[in-house]
Amino acid sequence: MDPQLRLMLEVAYEAIVDGGLNPSTMRGSRTGVYIGVSGSEAGEAFSRDPEELLGYSMTGCQRAMLANRLSYFFDFKGPSITIDTACSSSLLALENAFHAIRQGHIDAALVGGVNLLLKPNTSVQFMKLGMLSPEGTCKSFDSSGNGYCRSEAAVAVLLTKLSATKRVYATIINAGNNTDGYKEQGVTFPSGDIQQSLVRFLYQEANISPAQVEYIEAHGTGTKVGDPQEVNGIVSVFCQAKREPLLIGSTKSNMGHPEPASGLAALAKVILSLERGVWAPNLHFNDPNPDIPALTDGRVQVVDRPIPVRGGIVGINSFGFGGSNVHVILRPAGKPTNSTIPRTLPRMLPVCGRTEAAANAVIQKGKEHSSDESFLSLLSRVSKIPVASMPFRGYAVLGSQSDIKEVQMVQASARPLWYICSGE
Repeated sequence: MDPQLRLMLEVAYEAIVDGGLNPSTMRGSRTGVYIGVSGSEAGEAFSRDPEELLGYSMTGCQRAMLANRLSYFFDFKGPSITIDTACSSSLLALENAFHAIRQGHIDAALVGGVNLLLKPNTSVQFMKLGMLSPEGTCKSFDSSGNGYCRSEAAVAVLLTKLSATKRVYATIINAGNNTDGYKEQGVTFPSGDIQQSLVRFLYQEANISPAQVEYIEAHGTGTKVGDPQEVNGIVSVFCQAKREPLLIGSTKSNMGHPEPASGLAALAKVILSLERGVWAPNLHFNDPNPDIPALTDGRVQVVDRPIPVRGGIVGINSFGFGGSNVHVILRPAGKPTNSTIPRTLPRMLPVCGRTEAAANAVIQKGKEHSSDESFLSLLSRVSKIPVASMPFRGYAVLGSQSDIKEVQMVQASARPLWYICSGE
């Protein structure tokens, strides 16, 4: 099995549990799976020698299986689609899932993106095309930007209707995609005009004014051509009237460019920033790119230091090197209502884990947040995961004067029910 698929199985499971949902309760549901991935270098390695072929590299490494295997494992009945539009693959997967939920085709979606670099050949090809930075850094929006640095990522998010969610990081307001079409400069040359036409349409459709937008997470690979095309297009949409400087950034300056997984990696950075209340700063930004005038006249500000989040609308760009453009509009989750209440009665916290240490770790986390009722509710909900996968079960009584807790390994077989008659 392609290690990309093994990683996707792991992070997909974590995404569901992180949302406060028990994966077993979603079996048989109208849940779609949308995965962005561009290739399988492991599949090429497994099938190199025809004398050693077993056939299982087909079921383990076919790109379709990165979605189909997840649907099979979790028993999801919705669409199961692998998407490849190069660097915009995973954000296009999110866009597809958003519209499928909005149109009523599915109730929820598992969306992922993955990229592993297992052999040098692909990097050499990108280098021959002049796309990679000789220094191995993405100097987004900087005058010294001379290409990007390839990197790895495995990302999964769970997308549900707002009414069905147990835990909200952000809400998608609108999402869309288009394609550059024919360009005289060649298929890999980005079109700022086509990019900005997509962005402008999506905000008009959602009835969001440019002034409401606080931050744009740009594609921002740090290439000579790409950055000016993208940022000048952003300026044309958001900075035509007087407003506070538009904040922009690119996660590629921090972690490199994970190509098909880059859109969801950018989403993860945005969500982490919203959760912490501070925009994560760019690296390698020292001298503004002279081909982007808005960087020096104050209309656009690159986040090069931690800046507090104000709570405005957020946009995310992701562009494939063949001209496939995607944009997603997010509304930050409102500040959670204060669920910290004085505890008048002890509360029992049920837990489960694959090991005794894991179950005890969950109990400890519950004790640390013993007054946060919504968090304890999420922990209780996921404690019902089947014994076959989580054989250690336990509980703790929070708010009691003594430290009451117990963790045991239990059998997966059904336990007999006994009636005890005292004889009285």
